[in-house]
Amino acid sequence: MRHRWSGRKLGRTSAHRQALLRNLVTALLEHETIETTDAKAKEVRRVAERMITLGKRGDLHARRMALRVVRTKEVTTKLFDELAPRFRERPGGYTRVLKVRRRVGDAAPMSMVELVDREQKGGSSAGARSEPKAGRTKGKGSAAPADGTSKPRRGGRAAAAGSAGAAKPTRARRAKV
Repeated sequence: MRHRWSGRKLGRTSAHRQALLRNLVTALLEHETIETTDAKAKEVRRVAERMITLGKRGDLHARRMALRVVRTKEVTTKLFDELAPRFRERPGGYTRVLKVRRRVGDAAPMSMVELVDREQKGGSSAGARSEPKAGRTKGKGSAAPADGTSKPRRGGRAAAAGSAGAAKPTRARRAKV
């Protein structure tokens, strides 16, 4: 049983794990959003929330404790001067973890960690978009074919040209030197 064991090892030594979390927290506080794996996101959230709480305290000791984790003085200054006043009235829960996708190489679940009250660049958040972009359809090959049959058209050059029985075009290969 693993009762009362807090934290994840993330397949790293303790020094490597600490360096990883410090880098991720610094990036999160600097950019206010990062994308990482689910397990790392949940660990980063713990450390980042502690840093924002230290920023809300605002005294010299809190600043020195934050400098032990945050990598740069510029991000520490942003934490104490911009982020802490923004979260002054919030009693916790400064970050949000959103599951985004599966990573292409190994299908690892990816998440986006962001600050809750972050300022949007461009007016609206990507997740709050109500209409899809013009000219796009949902999914691959979901458009109905032109000849009126019920099967969806397959993607590729042969389908775009309209030839149903055409062979798959071959890729040109580089000559070995």
